[in-house]
Amino acid sequence: SGQSYAVYRFVISVNPMDITELNATLGNYILHEPLRAANIFQSVCDAAIRTLSLIGEYQTEAQINVILKVTHLPDLPGYRLSLSDFPLDYRSQRLYIMEGTVTAMSIVNKYTQGARFVCSETKCPLSKDFRYIRIHTPGATESVTVRQDFFCDLCASSLKEDVKYRVLGDKQVIEFMNLKALRIFQGQYATHQNYRFQSYAVFLRDELIDKMKIGGRYRVIGIPVCGLNGSQVTVCVEANNIHQYIARSPFTVCKAFQNLHSKTANSPWIFTGLLANIFAAQIIPVGMHNTLKLCTLLSLVQTCNEDKEIGKPLDLMVGTNDTLIVERLMKYGISLIPRGVCHTHFNDIFATVTKDELGTGTAIIHAGSALMAKGGVCYIGDINMYKKEKLDPLLSVLESRNTTVFIPGKKYGDCVDQQIFIPLQCNFWSYADLSFKKCNTKETTVLGQMDLSAIPSHLIDAFGTLIYCNQISHTNPVVSLVQHSLVRAIKPGASICLVAQQFTTQDFEELIAYAKNLHVTFSTNAETLLHSYYLASRRVRTDSNGSKISTSALRHLSSVSEAHAKLSLRRVVTEDDALIAILLFEASLTLKHGSSVFGISQNPIFPVELIDENSLQKRDKYLTEYHQQLKQFIFTYGHATAEQNDS
Repeated sequence: SGQSYAVYRFVISVNPMDITELNATLGNYILHEPLRAANIFQSVCDAAIRTLSLIGEYQTEAQINVILKVTHLPDLPGYRLSLSDFPLDYRSQRLYIMEGTVTAMSIVNKYTQGARFVCSETKCPLSKDFRYIRIHTPGATESVTVRQDFFCDLCASSLKEDVKYRVLGDKQVIEFMNLKALRIFQGQYATHQNYRFQSYAVFLRDELIDKMKIGGRYRVIGIPVCGLNGSQVTVCVEANNIHQYIARSPFTVCKAFQNLHSKTANSPWIFTGLLANIFAAQIIPVGMHNTLKLCTLLSLVQTCNEDKEIGKPLDLMVGTNDTLIVERLMKYGISLIPRGVCHTHFNDIFATVTKDELGTGTAIIHAGSALMAKGGVCYIGDINMYKKEKLDPLLSVLESRNTTVFIPGKKYGDCVDQQIFIPLQCNFWSYADLSFKKCNTKETTVLGQMDLSAIPSHLIDAFGTLIYCNQISHTNPVVSLVQHSLVRAIKPGASICLVAQQFTTQDFEELIAYAKNLHVTFSTNAETLLHSYYLASRRVRTDSNGSKISTSALRHLSSVSEAHAKLSLRRVVTEDDALIAILLFEASLTLKHGSSVFGISQNPIFPVELIDENSLQKRDKYLTEYHQQLKQFIFTYGHATAEQNDS
């Protein structure tokens, strides 16, 4: 470039382990005295530029700004930063590694990378050269980098900034919180120890801008510094490098599930049916609310890793009079995954905007419950507790999987307004209390008699899966529930039943972690069955007001089918998985609109109580009959629809 610059910035990626093998002293400087190491690299760059004549307008070594990007740090306790350790080492300006979650993020603004100062005395020789260069150092504020109290070393006159040579860079402030705090978002509180989780600021500059997403988990290499923020002393971190946090996933499931899977290999439905039957045996009696438990497991395995976009979300809406059991079951479910969040009404579901408290005056976006559940599940509780102004954004998010944040420019020192779109990567769980005064449920044995007029129909459709859980099922009298609750109260730490001993909570955690990472593909027969059912169902459920089947129904059917294949520990989605998805979807339609030509029973997935091998075979027989009934339904109504579409 023919233009003259005050500062030339060099970003050098350094592997400290390689450097240490070549030169132990230099490697030690990089790890424990990074500023001193940068000065050594600065001298090397200066020698190279002068020897090779790389920059024509280059004058002094002070013009070189070296940024050493450390690839990683030794995996040793001495390199991990913990704010709970006292005293905190914030004066050494050495590198540490931190693991945490982004709870808030500011918009990008400018900072001074470097500035040129000259002597104010025009006759002084130092009034024209590049001797006085100020470069940003870790933890330095704008007022420290650019000040007015500098004096010339030669004539003692005051220095003034040559503004046309100021070099600006991008800066972003992140609020970071320890990973252990995620358990608090699940509604779990430590009983034997007291914890206080506090977020701290991490400064991202230049190349690191937008490397972190709100709600994400990361490993940050940085230098902790301490400074004044008004009258308070605050700790912040100057980020040096950022890595995506990679959660460890098991390579297989436990022996108990392996044996169960091998013994039920001759049936496509028994394994998942037994999983639902014994799931949450620590919370409710075995066999109660099996359909809800199966859907809970399907939604859990359909969560995604944080570094991937959620392609097929699986949300749950439950209509029930038995809110205590449903809420207990859903809270238990979110505790089985790392990113399960139990939303509380004094927090926001999505995002809020406030002014940055670190003195920059810019807007900072705080993550709500849904953003903190990135790659997991956000449980929002009773839908009746939300007013219309809260339900409208929820409906928009369920349909688009994006939330919009509006930042007024005048309020936050900017000349233009900003509108930021943030993708959401979580499943939503909720329930509707049918005993609520706005709901008037007609208890009959005929499906389609559940009055959900208090909840917008579009919102119910957006959730996709609607499940009805009555207070007492015919197979589980209230006595078993009372007995289960009394045993839990008398012996809170003891195993309530043999199943809870054989298949523990940790076993289910490993099963979900393993199953959700399975890469599955759709067979041609499964795709054809889903598409044909979708067309036939739209045909029979269309009246003068239009179709009662939403346009997102096919995507939802595909998601449930894929989840059932994962839960079955298979890598190919078959017609058997598609059948479960169709029956669940048809049951949801029947609850909302009444039965159709494709008639199903009150509980099509679990028509019998699973108590022995005969009951499992009987259930398989029922599902096989439904499969044949489904094919007849498609043959009668699906082909006619396809011919009309072709014409």
